[in-house]
Formats: sequence, structure tokens, C-alpha cells
Amino acid sequence: MAKQKNIILGVTASIAIYKSIDLIKLFTKRGILVDVIMTKEAREFISPLFFERFSKRKVYYDLFNSTESFDIEHIALAQRSKVILVAPATANIIGKIANGIYDDLLTCVIAASRAKIFFAPAMNENMYKNPIVQSNIEKLKSYKIEFIGPRRGMLACGQEGLGCMEDIDKIAKHVIDYL
Repeated sequence: MAKQKNIILGVTASIAIYKSIDLIKLFTKRGILVDVIMTKEAREFISPLFFERFSKRKVYYDLFNSTESFDIEHIALAQRSKVILVAPATANIIGKIANGIYDDLLTCVIAASRAKIFFAPAMNENMYKNPIVQSNIEKLKSYKIEFIGPRRGMLACGQEGLGCMEDIDKIAKHVIDYL
């Protein structure tokens, strides 16, 4: 019997957050278990209940949450997943990881994991093209973190530009091909 495939979907605060639910649907349809980790800011956009509904699993978001077991949650999550996909990935999460800032559950899981990491950026074009953001992206690429997108499209500010999260089919294909 084949081992169950398990991924972590890191969800950060972007208007593209709704696409993350569609990613969960694509993965679960293929029999992949999805553990969702939401940042505090992401929970301002959407309730964890939406992600629990579609993943049929607990959503994680608190680094110091009391657990039902004696596992250290961020270590246990990091060890059971072969892939971590951060989608949408904001400039904030990219900057934190690039500079070794591990101050929430998602960043701590990434720090503790040996899994393959994918980022699907979503932000305003000016933010994406900012030299600091580009430097952080290049730094993460040097650590073998893969970036999927972004693409050109209609941005949250109402302008057309580079910064839209890549199409979910393309994101899912990258992850599934890796698995």
C-alpha cells in the first residue's frame, strides 16, 4: 500500500487567499492530505472554518496552542509533510523567511522542515518589483526554495500588472509533479 501523501499549505494575508481553497480541493481530489497553517493576518481575511471544511482537517495557526498530544506541534507538522506550499506568499512572509525571522507557526514549521518548499507570490506589482523583495526572492532561490509565478493580471488595486498568484492548476501541477 502506498504511503499517504501529505502537504502543508501555508496561507498568508492576500486578496488571493480565496484561491487557496481551490488548491485544497485539487489536492484532496487526488488523495493528498492538506494541513493548513494560517498566519494571524490571513485570519483577518477569512475564517479557518472555510479551510477546515474543505481540507476536512484541523487548521493550525497558533505557535503556542495547547495540543491534544504531547508532540511539539511545529516539529510534528514539519516532519510529516513532504512539501510546504505557501500560497499566497506575501512580501512579508518572503522577507521573514529570507532573513531568518521565525515568529509564528508557519515560519517555525518552515525553519524546522526538510520538506521541499514552494512559494506562490501574490502582491502588488510595485511590491513584487521592489529591489528588497527581489533580493529576498533570489536569496530564497539560492536555498532551493522554488517560486511558482506570479503572473500578470488584475491586481487588488484595480490595475493590471505582475503580481497575481499563478493559476491554481499550474501551482498544483508543480506540487503534484514533485510528489
